[in-house]
Amino acid sequence: MATKDTDEQNELIARNKRARHDYEILETWEAGIVLTGTEVKALRDGRANLTDAFGIVKDSEVFLLNLHIGAYGQGNMFNHEPTRTRKLLLHRREIRRLIGAVERQGLTLVPLDLYFKDGRVKTRIALARGKQLHDRREDIKRRDADREIARALRHR
Repeated sequence: MATKDTDEQNELIARNKRARHDYEILETWEAGIVLTGTEVKALRDGRANLTDAFGIVKDSEVFLLNLHIGAYGQGNMFNHEPTRTRKLLLHRREIRRLIGAVERQGLTLVPLDLYFKDGRVKTRIALARGKQLHDRREDIKRRDADREIARALRHR
């Protein structure tokens, strides 16, 4: 189940559709996630929700909060907590860049996609700035205008 904007070996698990609507995406990174066994098995079943998830930088480490991974059916007493804090794996220079942007510029870390890459779970996180209401309206107007132009060109 490869998508057009990821490589052919990447299998998409979940996508945060609200992120591009609510935030202006400035820069993106690929990061690994520290998971338990039942979390990986639940992700293979497609039990993930990125909608309310966000990242924080704490003690020179990056963590992902509110990522909901549903319980694994056969996990019984070894099952994981669905919305626990999960550590993201990034290079030190990438973490330093994120620390500067999040703390000084007031930007937000938002996960965009969750996918398997060569058997490992990865996430695409973005450095984002929240959109105001008028920014969202401008995006909608721009999209409608582009659609009208495309429709007019198609009929010629």
